[in-house]
Amino acid sequence: MTLDHFLRSKEIIIDAAGWGDLLLGVVIGALKPPDRRYMERRIPTASFQPPNFKNKKYLKDSVKIADEIIEVMRPDEETHFKVSTAYVLLSVREHLQDLGFKVEKTEFTGELRNMVERGYLRWCNEVGVPEEVVNSKRRFWAMLKWVAEKPRLREKLVKTGWASWEQKWRKEIFKPIDVPS
Repeated sequence: MTLDHFLRSKEIIIDAAGWGDLLLGVVIGALKPPDRRYMERRIPTASFQPPNFKNKKYLKDSVKIADEIIEVMRPDEETHFKVSTAYVLLSVREHLQDLGFKVEKTEFTGELRNMVERGYLRWCNEVGVPEEVVNSKRRFWAMLKWVAEKPRLREKLVKTGWASWEQKWRKEIFKPIDVPS
């Protein structure tokens, strides 16, 4: 096989970051090689809070972002999309296929993954989350402890739609937290 078998001349890759994190929403990024055009958009925290989370508003938001990607990056019928396996991108994959694009579900660990993760970390920084919290090896626990320091002020930054938030973690932030080592 030749190298051109693996490389497509028209390709857009899409990934997301923040889905499993306690704070904020999700950042979706798209990269169009070889010209290196990159864009990112945010699904707001409110989409992960009641009642929006239960109604899966984040999936509708991700489709709106997919439409923005199409508008900005102007793919044609030969463009191939590689979209991350992230659940939050499920509707993106389906929407792109419905529009007639070739879509491949794939895992990312490379450059785009890093770019989108940096976008999520930048968002955390913008809302005042300290760098040592977002860079912690045990980020969930560091975020939980940070929210617990000022729960009435910081709970608005939390994905409160999670069942575990209402059933367990919300109660925990109003009492002292021991961070596992």
